[in-house]
Amino acid sequence: MITATDLYHVLTAVIPLYVAMILAYGSVKWWKIFSPDQCSGINRFVALFAVPLLSFHFISTNNPYGMNLRFIAADTLQKMIVLVVLCIWSRSSSRGSLEWSITLFSLSTLPNTLVMGIPLLKGMYGEYSGSLMVQIVVLQCIIWYTLMLFLFEYRGARLLIAEQFPDAAASIVSFKVDSDVISLDGREPLQTDAEVGDDGKLHVTVRKSTSSRRSHAPNSGLSLTPRPSNLTNAEIFSLQSSRNPTPRGSSFNHSDFYSMVNGKNMSNASPRQSNFGNLGSDEDNGVGVFGNIPGRANCGSSYPAPPSAGIFSPVNGPGAIAKKANGTDGGKDLHMFVWSSSASPVSEAGLHVFRGGDLAAAAALSHQKDYDDYGRDEFSFGNKPITNGVEHQGPVLSKLGSSSTTELNPKGGAHAETKPTSMPPASVITRLILIMVWRKLIRNPNTYSSLIGLTWSLVSFRWDIQMPAIIARSISILSDAGLGMAMFSLGLFMALQPRIIACGNTIAAFSMAVRFLMGPAVMAAASIIVGLRGVLLHIAIVQAALPQGIVPFVFAKEYNVHPDILSTGVIFGMLIALPITLVYYILLGI
Repeated sequence: MITATDLYHVLTAVIPLYVAMILAYGSVKWWKIFSPDQCSGINRFVALFAVPLLSFHFISTNNPYGMNLRFIAADTLQKMIVLVVLCIWSRSSSRGSLEWSITLFSLSTLPNTLVMGIPLLKGMYGEYSGSLMVQIVVLQCIIWYTLMLFLFEYRGARLLIAEQFPDAAASIVSFKVDSDVISLDGREPLQTDAEVGDDGKLHVTVRKSTSSRRSHAPNSGLSLTPRPSNLTNAEIFSLQSSRNPTPRGSSFNHSDFYSMVNGKNMSNASPRQSNFGNLGSDEDNGVGVFGNIPGRANCGSSYPAPPSAGIFSPVNGPGAIAKKANGTDGGKDLHMFVWSSSASPVSEAGLHVFRGGDLAAAAALSHQKDYDDYGRDEFSFGNKPITNGVEHQGPVLSKLGSSSTTELNPKGGAHAETKPTSMPPASVITRLILIMVWRKLIRNPNTYSSLIGLTWSLVSFRWDIQMPAIIARSISILSDAGLGMAMFSLGLFMALQPRIIACGNTIAAFSMAVRFLMGPAVMAAASIIVGLRGVLLHIAIVQAALPQGIVPFVFAKEYNVHPDILSTGVIFGMLIALPITLVYYILLGI
């Protein structure tokens, strides 16, 4: 039976977390103590130091030889059940999609175990429950977050291939990725260069659109990058700002490829499509066009250039930076626990791609037009008409769900039915994804904290070795502050959002039902299957009813997959988590 003393211990463990969160919220919303840039700095500290060291502290002090394998099996089985069900749903249902599968998996199986779960469960069930939570944290950091990265990069690879190789993807036999490309999240403009090998297959190189192509003019902030086209009697050059890289389209030409594969005479092959076939001519953006080609449609290519060619994700265009001045879509968006120094909008004062601080923001504000407008032809070689105020036609790529960020203009007009895009062999695309996941993991401090902490715990508890006091004290200073700073950073994030419920009331109610009802229900079934009973069963169910984890939201924001839903899950979930977990605690204790 739950007593008043038990409830007091629970509140003693959890209320201080809410105090830190409310103070942070008020310091921005009511008292205007912190600016968005200062909030970004606090968040950066939490991401790179406080939380990784907090994770290391818990993992290194946990005895890995005393882990409850049955409890871990129940947690693993819960996630496997959800994965299988979502996989079947996405394959068999017309409403199913990879993006919704990722989001529902995050909502139902990845709770906030480190920041919220450990103190809450310790208050409810004692110190032993805290060690069980640490075991779940280890699995989340090493296995499940890696799986999430794999799914997000797989989605990014599919979008990139669908944009750059809509008809020839099955002929790709290898991918080479330049070292400065660390993700396919679409936050930076990418280009693909393809070569046809002796076997008639494609060998693709993925690189940033400006990598290894800059030659700086002396005493100038601009980089002059001459790129002559293959067009007859036309020379096209790009005057490119060093702060605002000009995106390039794929250098692969489908007509040339089919001509080579089919054994046609290469002397009669159509000229190669210009890399600037669909970039706009804008003197303010530094793009100059010289010469014209009368009577040439689409530069000799039989495939119309897609409106977004050369840009993997239009969330990064100038319009995306200047949409809102008050927070979410503007230049002051704040991520929770962002660790990717090269892709984080937090690390560069909130700018997604154009990393020039106020200069880039001012340049973006001077062009009040959406990314769709920016990416479409303002000059044309006959590939499509140009009108002022034209309505954007062409279906949005929907094979992967509603949040797909690549817009394609298929052959046959706006109302033509889109053919399913073929994919490269599974081994080829898997190798590409593993490269990207590895590059993300080696830049994630939480990966190192988990692996080093687990290694140290294995050594320490095996041979009874104590950590040197000077090292232990250095770590404890920051790790002790980690929990409070994590909640403080969450409060700052809440204060910078225009709305607590960003995704709408209906979707918010659905996501809360998945988080607080479906997750615990599946966990209860999995626990009963593996034989958990008594207090262990109660702990398993209550930890599954914790609010949404923060790291899955970071991934969702970075890859632009339902970030509003995950944001609502983090913020609103934290507000209602205490009464909901108390209800579970009381009902299970009756």
